[in-house]
Amino acid sequence: MSKVIVLLLMLFLGIILFEVPGLAKKQMWRELTAFSVYLWIGMALSIPLALGVDLPNPTQVIEALVKPLSEFLRK
Repeated sequence: MSKVIVLLLMLFLGIILFEVPGLAKKQMWRELTAFSVYLWIGMALSIPLALGVDLPNPTQVIEALVKPLSEFLRK
């Protein structure tokens, strides 16, 4: 495993250890769920980037979804 991947995983683990106990202690379950979802998305995007994988630009995905709607509304 690459040193960068190990550092990323340690960083995410540190974030989890810092944030989760407080949210769980205060019983903030919705916030904990949202935090977990965003954290997993961040991990899923950062690890391939660290490995040098080219990920699609999110703007292109949004444009592909919105373009047909905008063309329909212009008519």
